Amino acid sequence: MRVAVVAGPDPGHAFPAIAICLRLAAAGDDPVLLTGAEWRETARTAGIEFVELAGLELEDGDDDTDAGEKIHRRAARMAVLNEPVLRELTPDLIVSDVITVCGGMAAELMGIPWVELNPQPLYLPSRGLPPIGSGLAPGTGLRGRMRDAVLRALTARSLKEGQRQRSAARVEIGLPAAEPGPARRLIATLPALEVPRPDWPAEAVVVGPLHFEPTAAVLPIPPGDGPVVVVAPSTAATGVVGAVELVLEHLIPGRTLPVGSRVVISRLGGNDFDVPPWVNVGLGRQDELLTHADLVICGGGHGMLSKTLLAGVPLVVLPGGGDQWELANRVVRQGSARLIRPLSAESLVAEVGEVLSSPGYREAARRAGESVRDVTDPVQVCHEAARVAG
Repeated sequence: MRVAVVAGPDPGHAFPAIAICLRLAAAGDDPVLLTGAEWRETARTAGIEFVELAGLELEDGDDDTDAGEKIHRRAARMAVLNEPVLRELTPDLIVSDVITVCGGMAAELMGIPWVELNPQPLYLPSRGLPPIGSGLAPGTGLRGRMRDAVLRALTARSLKEGQRQRSAARVEIGLPAAEPGPARRLIATLPALEVPRPDWPAEAVVVGPLHFEPTAAVLPIPPGDGPVVVVAPSTAATGVVGAVELVLEHLIPGRTLPVGSRVVISRLGGNDFDVPPWVNVGLGRQDELLTHADLVICGGGHGMLSKTLLAGVPLVVLPGGGDQWELANRVVRQGSARLIRPLSAESLVAEVGEVLSSPGYREAARRAGESVRDVTDPVQVCHEAARVAG
């Protein structure tokens, strides 16, 4: 089966797209990746056919601060730009990232089935949950349910405006105002990070995290016999800044860390820091690094959170904007992490000490990782979507 996988260039979306391409290729399918040009060589090194996704650059008059315009109006324009390219690729199915809406629109223009790739939990609104992004647990009892109903009412206007913008953008490119939606939604998360809801969509299937390591290099662990603390700064534009500097200044073996501790800072940008001998900084395989870790400090992006839980490692989470606050609160409620906001040296030292000294956090992380046993193969879901539509 020929499958076009469409995603934006942010690592949190491009990497899961590469991962699903690799899974499809391993199953005998013929995937092609459409994303930003910066991942061309990465994809080709991984053996994946690559085509640059057209229309990612801002045009005069674009307002990137308007989420509705960014997601809907620009998506419609990109769907028109990429449709001819996609037709030449002759896909049987399009897999479109949840925020790269142009892939689904292009599939509709072409009259072929499409699947939505969610590289995180399901974030659709629910009549049984507080608004996604609030970080709140579902309310219990009459008072809790009333709280959630009030909060949903407060966000309903924004949701309705988003639907209006989506409908208008669709009509402009010749699609019906009402969106039929994808044949399936791949929810690429751990079941432990999902929240039960009374209105789970029939087309949504939890398939487990889709991870991709952009390098084959291995980051050495500094010498020592104490705990290994891995720091993974957020790659998101909305992530907390200054975390690495705070770690280097305040997490010191024998003072604020146990004697013999080591710190490894895993980052796409490589090493541009002057570090002491108990610290290493650079780009390396995080899956391999996590096999040595006793604690991870990260921003709360889904990729690093789920990768860490799969390794059974507890966390200290420093959430920024976007969905990081939602995810950080979920992993705290699950029991495998502590959350810091706002970030300070005192809170960082205290929470790191709490997690390292309490084995319950590691046990909870292990349980969360083991929930991957209950997921469905994403390739199977794609095949079913194409078969049903055909």
